[in-house]
Amino acid sequence: MLLWASLLLFAPVCGQSAAAHKPVISVHPPWTTFFKGERVTLTCNGFQFYATEKTTWYQHYWREKVTVTPGNTLEVRESGLYRCQAQGSPQSNPVRLLFSSDSLILQVPYSVFEGDTLVLRCHRRRKEKLTAVKYTWNGKILSNFNKSWDLFIPHASSNNNGNYQCFGYGDNNDVFRSNFKMIKIQELFPHPQLKATDSQPTEGNSVNLSCETQLPPERSDTLLHFIFFRDEGVILSDWSPSQELQLPAIWRENSGSYWCGAETVVGNIHKRSLSLQIHVQRIPVSGVLLETQPTGGQAVEGETLVLVCSVAEGTGYTTFSWHREDTQESLGRKTQRSPRAELELPAIRESHAGGYYCTADNSYGPVQSALLNITVREISGNRDGLVAAGATGGLLIALLLALALLFHCWRRRKSGVDFLGDETRLPPAPGPGESSHSIYPAQVELQSLCVDVHPKEGDLMYSEIQIIRLGEEGEANTSRTLLEDKDVSVVYSEVKTQHPDNSAGKISSKDEES
Repeated sequence: MLLWASLLLFAPVCGQSAAAHKPVISVHPPWTTFFKGERVTLTCNGFQFYATEKTTWYQHYWREKVTVTPGNTLEVRESGLYRCQAQGSPQSNPVRLLFSSDSLILQVPYSVFEGDTLVLRCHRRRKEKLTAVKYTWNGKILSNFNKSWDLFIPHASSNNNGNYQCFGYGDNNDVFRSNFKMIKIQELFPHPQLKATDSQPTEGNSVNLSCETQLPPERSDTLLHFIFFRDEGVILSDWSPSQELQLPAIWRENSGSYWCGAETVVGNIHKRSLSLQIHVQRIPVSGVLLETQPTGGQAVEGETLVLVCSVAEGTGYTTFSWHREDTQESLGRKTQRSPRAELELPAIRESHAGGYYCTADNSYGPVQSALLNITVREISGNRDGLVAAGATGGLLIALLLALALLFHCWRRRKSGVDFLGDETRLPPAPGPGESSHSIYPAQVELQSLCVDVHPKEGDLMYSEIQIIRLGEEGEANTSRTLLEDKDVSVVYSEVKTQHPDNSAGKISSKDEES
């Protein structure tokens, strides 16, 4: 179907197929009442793009008369109802013209819309002049301060509807009275209607709002802009030429009363729609699941364990809570608009092993997950490190003890004090019921530390460190590599002095209290 679009009154709709608009008749001069003999030009607007096409005119007064013109204009001198039709379009709305033989007529425009300036003209035949005019509205006299004797009513509205009449005064105090004209101000556009793609949407979904109204064909070029509200005072958009507003995600707290407003860019004609109730539906949580990262519910001692609580369904703000089975205590809570939440347990210990569960609640009551058993694995390297650290500490103590004993012997030799003895000192015996391994891993003989002979030049003094290893009872083995033996617990040292001429020199020992 061909779309007949007016260059001035109609704008083509891009990307859509629209039904053909009605043509619109314009009248020049822009009145509906004339004196007989005057000529009036009618123009059928709506197909200027196809000026070569023919136009069909329909005149109905006592009978219907059809006239076809090669263009879109028609000159008339007779009273009647006039319609026009372009090729492929419906007939236009009728225009009523009256050609009068009265001496005084009241001329009013063919159509007046709200916001327009209403012009009334009290018209006398050209050969007869008037000295004064007076207008009445519903029987009331209207003041006229215009020297042209035309009456102007700016910003016309439905309040100006009614019966109008004019009176004219001649030179000889003659009074002329016009016919009555019923004027009804036409609505520029009806109150808009707010529509929504879904008035009961589910949380998280998008909703499109449209503020729908319609301009008359005679004023289809009028510019409008629109605004959207929720409840009273919550502005959803600024004034915009677009009749639509998209809400990309709507939530239950967005439920309420929605309405829109439409306004002319020029003329200040403002109208608002009725309210539209939108109730946003919330889906209760279900399918609550507790998982861990790393997965499998196995944690490593000293590392971080992440508890992940998720829901298969559920919308809106959800409160997640994590719990231990044995204590029922809450390990943490989070409220967020998300189907999953995480809780970190830093530096997890063996005492953290056990059963865990989580709950999720989006205002319909908490829903609990299944129980998840978490085990904590100890890293063997940690224990080996402790043993190695203990062994290293024992070696350092033995070295310090050896140095102290050497220093003691050196001082006694320097002072000339002899100290002989081959007595043996043993570690203290364990108490009743105590194992010798619980206090000292082995009983080790402390040999003489300082010899009773004054050392001469060339004498050799040396120290030997013996590391006692746990083995069979009464057995002592010497190890050179301390860190490689994990069973080392106690270290004793002895300092020996040997004369060059006696490789089997006597050895003395002394246990010095410090």
